[in-house]
Amino acid sequence: MTRRALYGAAVLQPEVTAAIVSAVLAELVERGYARLSMEGVAKRAATSKNALYRRWPTKQDMVLAVLADIGVPMSDVAETGDLRRDLRAAAESMAAWLAAEPYSKIIPDLIAEAQRTPALAEAISTTIAAPRRAHLRSLVAGAISRGDLPTDTDVEMAQDIVAALIYWRMVVRQAPTEPDFIDRVTDTALRALGATTT
Repeated sequence: MTRRALYGAAVLQPEVTAAIVSAVLAELVERGYARLSMEGVAKRAATSKNALYRRWPTKQDMVLAVLADIGVPMSDVAETGDLRRDLRAAAESMAAWLAAEPYSKIIPDLIAEAQRTPALAEAISTTIAAPRRAHLRSLVAGAISRGDLPTDTDVEMAQDIVAALIYWRMVVRQAPTEPDFIDRVTDTALRALGATTT
């Protein structure tokens, strides 16, 4: 017996998804998260609201999925076992993501909105921050096991050091970064962590 396709089953067309993703990013840049609406995204993408809801149940889910999928995850940076090289690669990946258009305009607004919306803050932490922290945690754990970092290294604090240095300069201060910025961040983090190798 031939099984028929379910009536009304959604077939997600890649070209429609691509148009929606572009529309979400453009709306975030122009309007910000608070003023972004499903109606506005659908209109810009020349599609229907139903097309959006077939993919994501809420605005928050849609925005975070777009940012998580298109962003450059730290997990894509391969570990080599060389602490300085690996830490520098992680720092470079994060800085590149924050500097790239349209993220340089979107991330500050999204973080500000998260201060007012606990559910959004939790979702950002889970969807965007968690993969990057997991990668840094793996780097730190490997360095401890090799003896490159002290055995009493505060793993949670270690994960924060690199991100804090980059985020403060690029997002909070919005200050320019010099050509040797990533090297200085890396060396500062290694000194702060008491690394035995540089």
